[in-house]
Amino acid sequence: MTIPKYDEIIPHALRYLAEHGETRYRDLEQPLAAYFGLTQEELEKPYASGNGTVFLDRISWALSYLNMANLVEKPGRGIYKAAPAAESYLEDDMALRTFVRQKAAEHTARKQREREQGEVSDAGPMLTESAEHLTPLDTLNAAFDAIRTETLENILDTILSKSPYELEKLVVKLLGRMGYGGQIKDSGQVTQASNDGGIDGIIKEDVLGFGRVHIQVKRYARDNSVGREDIQGFVGALAVAQSNKGVFITTSRFTSGAKEYARSLNGSTHVVLIDGMELARYIYDYGLGMQVEQVIELKKLDADFWDEMKDA
Repeated sequence: MTIPKYDEIIPHALRYLAEHGETRYRDLEQPLAAYFGLTQEELEKPYASGNGTVFLDRISWALSYLNMANLVEKPGRGIYKAAPAAESYLEDDMALRTFVRQKAAEHTARKQREREQGEVSDAGPMLTESAEHLTPLDTLNAAFDAIRTETLENILDTILSKSPYELEKLVVKLLGRMGYGGQIKDSGQVTQASNDGGIDGIIKEDVLGFGRVHIQVKRYARDNSVGREDIQGFVGALAVAQSNKGVFITTSRFTSGAKEYARSLNGSTHVVLIDGMELARYIYDYGLGMQVEQVIELKKLDADFWDEMKDA
């Protein structure tokens, strides 16, 4: 038997999660391989690029699309369980696939609108249109975006599995990686765990420490939010520290009131707000705790070189 496509895996992965509860995605590999009757060779078949095995990768994407359709939940990094809504689709594979395709189409349309409006978010995996409507480069870029998005989700899941103090240290390291503190030795520091006066970290901008950026970090679940009152409290802490520059970072999100208040400070105090997905993007883009998995090099003809040659 050939290795099943991700959409063929979807119904069986969902039923397994409904029967067995929370499961690491790698632990789905053997039971699903047995269901599809895969040989050991098929189970271990790698991609030509060397980027993992085909079957496990397709399981991962099947789970991602089920999660996008709110039929499975992720209680932890790499862990999945069936959501209450899954009950309606356990016995009807066709209805399940139709529902997932519908959610995928809605998601793709929303992402396209965001791209056109310049408001692209990294809220989840993106299903592309059929290949016949895309150029090879479009397809490659869409694949890159989908992989990057999944990685951002994994970054945020990993952050949430760490202690608040470890997150504070991570944020100080990240701001240093981003260039704050320059070449100053030990420019970033995490404040004491208690009695920190609402300041979790400090970045020195110059050797003598006249310029400082103060940091507050809130490790909240994704569905929580940071409100205006929290930002007001941080501005008060900055005043006590005699600083007018601060960065407020949360693993969740900010309310519209919090964002409006930060914008209304009018330069007397400048506060930058970074939510969970923005934090994950910065970690990804600046390579903090990341490894380069694969480099793809695309080449095109050098027009100047070839134009110098005489035509036939």
